[in-house]
Amino acid sequence: MTESYRGLLDEEKVFKDPVHRYIHVRDKLIWALIGTKEFQRLRRVRQLGTSYVTFHGAEHTRFTHSLGVYEITRRMIEVFQGRPHWNEKDRQLALVSALLHDVGHGPFSHSFEKVFHSDHEAWTRAIILGDTEVNQVLTSIGPDFAKEVAEVIEKTSSNKLVTSMISSQIDADRMDYLQRDAYYIGVSYGHFDMERILRVMRPTEDQVVIKQSGMHAVEDYIMSRYQMYWQVYFHPVTRSAEVILSKIFQRAKFLYKEGYRFQQPPQHLFSFFEGKPTLTDYLKLDESIVLYYFQMWQEEDDEILKDLCHRFINRKLFKYVEINPNNQMADWARLRELFTQAGLDPDYYLVVDSSSDLPYDFYRPGEEEERVPIHLVKPNGKLRELSRESDLVESISGKKRTDHKLYYPSDWLASKENKVEKEEIRNLLFQER
Repeated sequence: MTESYRGLLDEEKVFKDPVHRYIHVRDKLIWALIGTKEFQRLRRVRQLGTSYVTFHGAEHTRFTHSLGVYEITRRMIEVFQGRPHWNEKDRQLALVSALLHDVGHGPFSHSFEKVFHSDHEAWTRAIILGDTEVNQVLTSIGPDFAKEVAEVIEKTSSNKLVTSMISSQIDADRMDYLQRDAYYIGVSYGHFDMERILRVMRPTEDQVVIKQSGMHAVEDYIMSRYQMYWQVYFHPVTRSAEVILSKIFQRAKFLYKEGYRFQQPPQHLFSFFEGKPTLTDYLKLDESIVLYYFQMWQEEDDEILKDLCHRFINRKLFKYVEINPNNQMADWARLRELFTQAGLDPDYYLVVDSSSDLPYDFYRPGEEEERVPIHLVKPNGKLRELSRESDLVESISGKKRTDHKLYYPSDWLASKENKVEKEEIRNLLFQER
């Protein structure tokens, strides 16, 4: 018979946390989920992927972030208790969804997903509903509880209020990662008055709303997010490392398909190369496994794989030039031709990378659910969409910013071989934009 994880622990468990000071656990269910092997795997997956090559403090993990999202949600619930529209029966659902929202993330998640057409949200669902320790714990609460949690995380739940607590334009997830990432990176951009925001949050039938008096704290939060994206998450050095990481996976997959005999066969990745990974395969992967292969592949016979791994492991990254695709792409075919003539494969060494972000958006019918706008509740009880009240938010609302960079190996370009081709490459890369 499955052990039941209902009720409270005999004594509260506490995690010391640099961002929230303390993370409090009273529920047997939460404590049991933290102890599962699927959740413990998150200790071996960094929160910020390759950002550690740019900001040396960015070594924090998905584990610490997931605990932080749980703690913020727990504090939200304390504010909501006893208020209209809050159902205390939803407490457990909200806390568990917060804790498990990132349980499906893999090593260097976004680069990995791009190459292998993987989706961390699909893996999250598989972990929650599959043959896992997480599922065993959830099933002890009730036969449908795991499905309810999965639906909240997928944003398909009929419980829109709990969904908005975990995933919306102002949610526990964003409020944790902005502060946590800023703390570990050592920047000031991610700081905002979370305590103030929590105090003025109110539950409604469909979403969390903010008291009118808390508008300036929310403005600060939105600008904080905007700055973090452009100063940290899209930092060009971090993106360079991501480009090389993606190309390593791409090259290894290509070699496997070509029947190349690896000196260090990547057994953990075979099923991903074949496009048929199982949940067991996925859960065996973490960043230490991936970095082990990268370390060993520096001694492979294939020059491209060897070089890319050397660059990633030893931080010999690509440089970049800003480009406008509408203007520069006319030179693209010629640049690729020149790279090939000079002995470097442009598929791996000439890479366009684009970054874009929409800092805040109002409601657009038919768009993704996550774009449900932030509403302020006026003293008379009526709701008003944030950008209609805030000039600051209105000025950035709905405005998507995108930039494009062209990455290349500057050390190769500076070397003396193939001077004629490299001179033309330099002229094309550094021409007046």
